[in-house]
Amino acid sequence: MNNIQELASKFVQTGSYRTHYIESGEGEPLILIHGGGAGADARGNWAGSVSFYVEAGFRAIAYDMVGFGRSDAPSPESFDYSQDDRIDQLISFIEALGLEKVSIIGNSMGGATTLGVAMRRPELLKKIVLMGSAGLSHLTGGALSAIVNYDFSLLGMERVVASLTHSGFEVPPEFVAYRHQLSIAPAVQSAYKATLAWIKQNGGLHYPEDAVMAVKVESLVVNGKDDKVVPLSEGYRFLELLENSSGYFIPHCGHWAMIEHPALFSEVAIQFLKR
Repeated sequence: MNNIQELASKFVQTGSYRTHYIESGEGEPLILIHGGGAGADARGNWAGSVSFYVEAGFRAIAYDMVGFGRSDAPSPESFDYSQDDRIDQLISFIEALGLEKVSIIGNSMGGATTLGVAMRRPELLKKIVLMGSAGLSHLTGGALSAIVNYDFSLLGMERVVASLTHSGFEVPPEFVAYRHQLSIAPAVQSAYKATLAWIKQNGGLHYPEDAVMAVKVESLVVNGKDDKVVPLSEGYRFLELLENSSGYFIPHCGHWAMIEHPALFSEVAIQFLKR
């Protein structure tokens, strides 16, 4: 398989803007969604694990959420960067690619976006994996402060990455530099500020618990036991609320199971998706 960094960039129209994505493999479609930290994108977040899904027979498709990576970043003067906007993007993305029923792995904000589609358009989904998923938290402080108060400096990016990984994880300097470069593009900066402003204004990234309870799509809840952003208590709460859910909790793991433990996380996710 080609290295994920060598995969050709593709674009598809989603509403009024274009969404960037990469894909590899053939077979059952599996969409991979990054989180909402500064500098996040499809390549950076999934480089270490996409090959596992391809080898397991999936068509792995990773896209950049609106305002991130190489997807368009509309002006905040005409675009809200709300959670509904990200749900709209994912629905449009699935439909634009002509996919009838997909499985999704979503991390953090990507997990919350996956949940939003499960609430609004469950017929589009086969199974979902919620990894360190947002959707219950009303908080914007604590470990999230490094993300919420990111100042677009290299040192600020180091703080962001440290808040998203467990204390024993050694982050390659080139990975920090890669995310930093993505984050400082002027349009991406404006989009990120607008995204965080919406989250602050709405008191976090969360859904009413009765809306989460209404989701019946078969789900796997994965949490790092050392996640500083989405604590274990929220993973357990997802298990309580989601009727058709299973759970897997990873020791010595923060918010990025796909980066910190790519082989283990992929193995667990693939077993669930193929079961």
